[in-house]
Amino acid sequence: MIRSFIFDLDGVIVFTDRYHYLGWKELADEEGWRFDQTLNHQLRGVSRMQSLQIILDHNGLEFTSQQKDEFAARKNRYYQALLDGISTDDLYPGAVEFVGRVRSRGLRTALGSSSRNADRVLKALEIDVLFDAVVTGHDLTRTKPDPQIFQLCAQRLGDAPPDECVVFEDAESGIEAALAAGMHAVGVGDAAQLPNAEQVISEYTEIDLDTLIESGRIR
Repeated sequence: MIRSFIFDLDGVIVFTDRYHYLGWKELADEEGWRFDQTLNHQLRGVSRMQSLQIILDHNGLEFTSQQKDEFAARKNRYYQALLDGISTDDLYPGAVEFVGRVRSRGLRTALGSSSRNADRVLKALEIDVLFDAVVTGHDLTRTKPDPQIFQLCAQRLGDAPPDECVVFEDAESGIEAALAAGMHAVGVGDAAQLPNAEQVISEYTEIDLDTLIESGRIR
């Protein structure tokens, strides 16, 4: 039986992709780098420094570690400024209601996000109370597809057995991390972008919660 539900943040509970895109776009425009929505898609589920490296590689650029740190910090300032405008309109439709249904069954919930701004987003939207445990980029030494993030979530949920956990993820690296942790995984979004996900939803209303709890399958 599934007793613990673990959710990524971006693209699963709330849409912050556009804020990340605008933050990177502002930096890229200032520096004269090529950056568009197609390249931005490659940044999903990876850390800020990994994202920066993807952009630099795309542009054939090399910089010192100090310069990279400065670029990443500048992008984060732009992103944080954009977050001042975040609202409930940015929530994934049905996500909050679904987490509420899970909690009403007495089941545990965790938020696992590689973002270092996850706590700020949760508090701004007043949804931090929905999660019994929260793991963010501040807690990690390894990033997805390494399973560390979900293993930490399980630990903070009282050492939940992996086969009793289900992870909701919108990025392929996150699906790989969940499977590497020995957990069930549900892809959220476009199935074509999640080739390793055995089951994918575009809407939370597609889930039969009783079936998911009993078998790890959404229907």
